[in-house]
Amino acid sequence: MKSRIALAAVAALFLSCGAQAAELKILSGNGGKAAVAELSGRFERETGTRIILDVAVNPQIRKRVLDGEAFDVTVLNPPVLDELIKAGKVVPDTRAVIGRIGVGVGIKQGAPRPDLSTADGFKKALLSAKKVAYPEEGASGIYFANLVKRLGIENEMKSRLMPMPGEYNVEVVATGEADMVVVVASRMWGVKGVDMAGLLPDELQTWIGFAAGVSTSAKDPETARKLVKFLVAPSSEPFLRQMGMQPFVE
Repeated sequence: MKSRIALAAVAALFLSCGAQAAELKILSGNGGKAAVAELSGRFERETGTRIILDVAVNPQIRKRVLDGEAFDVTVLNPPVLDELIKAGKVVPDTRAVIGRIGVGVGIKQGAPRPDLSTADGFKKALLSAKKVAYPEEGASGIYFANLVKRLGIENEMKSRLMPMPGEYNVEVVATGEADMVVVVASRMWGVKGVDMAGLLPDELQTWIGFAAGVSTSAKDPETARKLVKFLVAPSSEPFLRQMGMQPFVE
């Protein structure tokens, strides 16, 4: 009888500990998806904290946060994060810049690589493509749409451009629906069937930053702060560099 009681007590303690395990909800911009998924996964394995990762383009995350959606940590482009800090949605002293990355060109795995060494080479690559995908609402997509105008090929490209949702744009290259995709380079990391042909030429490049912060309404602020510190820790830098992200100090 005593042994059964003891076992029941141990089981109750185990269940109690499980129920108390920390859980963090991350709202992340789509450009940082691969980095956030990998690093938060490492944090989950190392700490036992359950991570719920929800990804969308920055404007959608911004709206959801301003509309009152609950979250613990967010990873966004720095200007968007700063807006949420001013709105009282993110704790100011938790703001941490993870890094920055350029805009790149993705092609189907095994396809000939276009010349991206010069602006003329990139322009020719666009004009030789039947379909070019890009994220319609994302920062890189907005930049690319304006870049097409700068290059003076807006009319020629009108029927070739494929504005896509943030969560599904690189993938259309793998399926053959588009010949190439222009998007923040980190978005291509780990997408099967897609090769990154390279970054835009220096004279056309823009850099997109990623920064993290803790919600002012976080359920577990201490654990949320630990996650943000983990994302920017020196131990995370090798992986970030591997995927093309550079440390960025403002």
